[in-house]
Amino acid sequence: MRILVVEDNTTLASGIASVLRAAGYAVDVVHDGVSAEAVIATETFDLVILDLTLPEMDGLDVLRGMRARRNASSVLILTARGALDERVRGLDLGADDYMTKPFEVSELEARVRVLLRRQSGLHDASVSFGDITLDTVSRTVWAFGQALDIPLREFSVLETLLLKGGKVVGKQAIIESLAAFDDELSENAVEQYVSRLRRRLAPYALTVRVARGIGYYLDRIID
Repeated sequence: MRILVVEDNTTLASGIASVLRAAGYAVDVVHDGVSAEAVIATETFDLVILDLTLPEMDGLDVLRGMRARRNASSVLILTARGALDERVRGLDLGADDYMTKPFEVSELEARVRVLLRRQSGLHDASVSFGDITLDTVSRTVWAFGQALDIPLREFSVLETLLLKGGKVVGKQAIIESLAAFDDELSENAVEQYVSRLRRRLAPYALTVRVARGIGYYLDRIID
């Protein structure tokens, strides 16, 4: 899952990004409204965490432009502007949630999880396929009552495939779910992650199949 943090306080932005990256998300950061608008217009994000008081362009204008272009990315406003009329304006313009500073990191993480679940069409905190279950709260994968040891990149590939429930996911879509601006991630790297993930899933009668020329999908292994 890919997240954009739009925050002019560089220390705060770095801290938020570090927390979210540790949870396995691909995170990009920009520090002003003009850069945010340009990036959102050309890149795909599952969630935008948006400050309102930004240099060059107000965060509400960034949000207004997103919705005018029918950009459906979830938006969490995170700002010191907590007056009721500000919250109402933000939500009316299309924000999905609104948090005021200062905030607790654990609450931010929880709201991020909720918005990403909603973005993926999930109503529960977990998603299952065959004998495995991915818990979006603990960011772990379970099978037969035991947590599986899956590195973050492979976890992210599995999460992307699980959320599609057996439908084909293109290679580029997987790259976008894994890679931030400064990541050099090729299709060959994705193939390596898929190969490793395939070996990890084999004991649970699951595999990652190739839709030649299109992408990958989860499937059950039938003896």
